[in-house]
Amino acid sequence: MHAVSDITHDIIAREGGFVNDPDDPGGPTKHGVTLPTLRALGLDMTEDGHINEADVRSLTVADAAEIFERDFYFKPRLNQLPEGLQAIVYDMQIHSGSCAIRILQYLLTELGDPLEVDGALGPLTMSAVDRAVRSLGVERLRDAYGIERRRYYYRLGDARPASRKYVRRRDGGKGGWILRAEEFVSPRWHLTERAHRERVAAWG
Repeated sequence: MHAVSDITHDIIAREGGFVNDPDDPGGPTKHGVTLPTLRALGLDMTEDGHINEADVRSLTVADAAEIFERDFYFKPRLNQLPEGLQAIVYDMQIHSGSCAIRILQYLLTELGDPLEVDGALGPLTMSAVDRAVRSLGVERLRDAYGIERRRYYYRLGDARPASRKYVRRRDGGKGGWILRAEEFVSPRWHLTERAHRERVAAWG
């Protein structure tokens, strides 16, 4: 059993320090916490009456862990998911917000349990998760979620050229987003390099 603090530590280590990539819709980011996140939560870290890049730069690892666990794990009730699903959905919640639960709801609908894809982990979604786990097992459901997450990233690259560098490296190999998605997927479901390159070939 992995404690939420262990999962959080792994996510923060993966996210790294301060970055401000103009192609990243999140803007200024530190330890995975973005400026839009601080503004949405009303967190004035420097207590100067403004929430801006300075607040992002001031974030400590402890600050990021507190924000993630409170607002990205317990608040959306990810702690109610089966243990084998928590890390992958939590990681996606931090990376892409409520898209994490929407991907789960879409997947459950595809598996034959129609749901409203609203990004909220309510009783209907939880019941559908329980049925899917009984039918498939938690490992297969986690793999299916990771594969759907990977498809989500490829679709983002299709729709937004500026995001393609996160999906495909300059040498054509798998980018950080794809590697991140596959980190939670059983090795047998990882795309081959050839399959990856074929998937992004239309990007030029």
